[in-house]
Amino acid sequence: MTNLLPMFSLLSLSRFVLSLMLLASSAAASAAAGVSIENAWVRPTVAGQDVGAAHMTFNSKQDVTLIRIASDATNSVEIHSMSMQNGVMKMRMLENLAIKAGKPYKLEPGGFHLMLFDLKKPLTVGQHVNFELTFRTGNTEFKQLIKAPIKSPVDTGDHDHSHHHH
Repeated sequence: MTNLLPMFSLLSLSRFVLSLMLLASSAAASAAAGVSIENAWVRPTVAGQDVGAAHMTFNSKQDVTLIRIASDATNSVEIHSMSMQNGVMKMRMLENLAIKAGKPYKLEPGGFHLMLFDLKKPLTVGQHVNFELTFRTGNTEFKQLIKAPIKSPVDTGDHDHSHHHH
């Protein structure tokens, strides 16, 4: 019977460690649950093109900042904005992207978007690109993984005006 004592203490220690792990993962999950990512898609490339673009919509229940993006399609992903200035389309890189609670933030053609540089291979319709997005809220960072389909802009519904009545 005396040999059971170390087993009970080991079992108690295992339960304690497991409880800590569950607590840590639920805290990370609750932070990640604050951002939903919808309508993610990546524009296909043409032969010889080594730059791509990704689009999606962020919704957050809390103020968060997108601080880093990684992808399996490239080693270089940047957040870009586009704006018309004096009749010229200007594009610039942003260090991060602040997302306000309760306000959808669209990354779409002609506006904010993700630029993928030095692509490892062509982006072909029907395939997917995996992204790891890192957000920060306060002092907490959390990552979110998404799989975005590669499809042409006409397949995304962005340019579908069939529901508009004139």
